Amino acid sequence: MIFAMEIKTKAVAKGRPRYSPHGAYTPRKTKEFEELVQLSFMRKANKENVFKEPSQRPISAKIEIELRPPESLSHKKFRTFIGKPHIHRPDADNIAKAILDALNGLAYKDDNQVFELYIRKRYGEEDRIVVILEEV
Repeated sequence: MIFAMEIKTKAVAKGRPRYSPHGAYTPRKTKEFEELVQLSFMRKANKENVFKEPSQRPISAKIEIELRPPESLSHKKFRTFIGKPHIHRPDADNIAKAILDALNGLAYKDDNQVFELYIRKRYGEEDRIVVILEEV
């Protein structure tokens, strides 16, 4: 089965755990992003009537990240950025980590089931993320 979803938001990298006298916690920005990924997944899965239970099979994942060029660019320069590799922060691997962690217990039991991972990060017309999961 192949499952695809689009999330129209700016990608957020997985933040390092923070520590307080009460213990470790996930940074708020990361937590909110992971919740958005989960909500997007549940809406799409319910709509398509799939993933009633987390998969126990190996998973191939493809994550395509598009980030808008800086607003400070002229319109002409803005257009030249579209489709080109985005080689600045946030790091692609940390974005993928946040997305895969968010899908734990929803799409699959644990993200260790992801045996193949493709990530592409480039400039786009709008901030968006496309996640494609395939059970193998």
